[in-house]
Amino acid sequence: MLSFLCAAVLASSPRNLSDFGVSAANTASENSAKLQAAIDWAAPRGQALYLEPSDKPYEVDGGIVLKANVSLLGPHGPVGRGTVNPGGRHPVGSVFAIRDRERPFLTVESATQVRGLQFWYPEQTLDDPAKVIAYPPTIKVSQTVPAQGVTLSCLTFYGEFFAMDFRAGGPPCEQILVEHCYGYPLGGTFVAISKCYDIPRILHTHVNPANMRNFKGGFSKSVVDSVVARGTFAFAIDTTDNAVLMDVFTFGTFGGAWLGPATYGQLTGFNFDCVTVGIHKSGDNTFNRNWQVSQGSIIANTGRSVDEVHPFIVEGKGHLAVSNVEAFSGPNGALTTLDKSRDFMLIRGADPLTVSLFGCRMRNYTAESPLTLENSKAVVRAVACFDKDERLFER
Repeated sequence: MLSFLCAAVLASSPRNLSDFGVSAANTASENSAKLQAAIDWAAPRGQALYLEPSDKPYEVDGGIVLKANVSLLGPHGPVGRGTVNPGGRHPVGSVFAIRDRERPFLTVESATQVRGLQFWYPEQTLDDPAKVIAYPPTIKVSQTVPAQGVTLSCLTFYGEFFAMDFRAGGPPCEQILVEHCYGYPLGGTFVAISKCYDIPRILHTHVNPANMRNFKGGFSKSVVDSVVARGTFAFAIDTTDNAVLMDVFTFGTFGGAWLGPATYGQLTGFNFDCVTVGIHKSGDNTFNRNWQVSQGSIIANTGRSVDEVHPFIVEGKGHLAVSNVEAFSGPNGALTTLDKSRDFMLIRGADPLTVSLFGCRMRNYTAESPLTLENSKAVVRAVACFDKDERLFER
């Protein structure tokens, strides 16, 4: 009986990619060809593939298609400051060292999983904005076949320009789960989702320029400034139904979360630190373009001028409900800061919209009022909020 159980466990275990010739001793092109061959074998079987830890990263090129039913696995949780080899300045474990500058590393299809891996771009600069390499996304949704049911978990990115691109250009994507993923995209966008009609989720996700500290140090102040200057958002949501963002963090990007016109959902338990705009909410109708935003903090303190620094920007149609959100500003040595925001919330446009605020603390803004109202059709109600002078603010 015991031998039967052991055989069953072995039969269901992930196949080691070394069985297919993937090796830390190979060239990038050799590993890419062997990795694709392993995926091609695994797809009709619904098999999982395991990248064995190594003291040397696995060199790879891009253009890999993670076909339907395949899981690509490593042993790691997210490693927020990086793994490190005592004998060399590079990460260790289940690490792909990506060399391709033209193609996304992984294009994912339906019923796929990527978990417990590290992705490293060894040629990316740490200190010179003029030398930033605009790599294609590390992981990208298929543009030709459906991607319905994709799990991206416990992943760490080093030196990426754009981590996860789920902007579907062909068939819509559905049931996209991003959880426990860490990185710092030099293009400013960590996760982008569009045309996802069945509840995408971004959970427990951390964007920080110190994520290579243990093996290479952090990005320079000038590089972090260049990321902010790109005007992009760490989390960009567009054309989705009931998106959920929970426990998300970013530092040193232009924006925290962009909630596009054709979206609705919930954002809770967040911290957007050293940004120009914390949350930009839009809407293209009054029926269900509604976001519930709660339990978070925004430190909006960087950009070209104080006039463009806003913890919130609200426009378009629909409703925004904000509760228990704090905003403040101040200096930080990791990037160039202005130490103030213009206001707490800018409400602009010409469409009817509604905003409710409860229990918000608003500090370090230069305007007379925490709310800049440039939309005569907007209806705004604030209850139990406090302004920059710690006075009760209600409207």
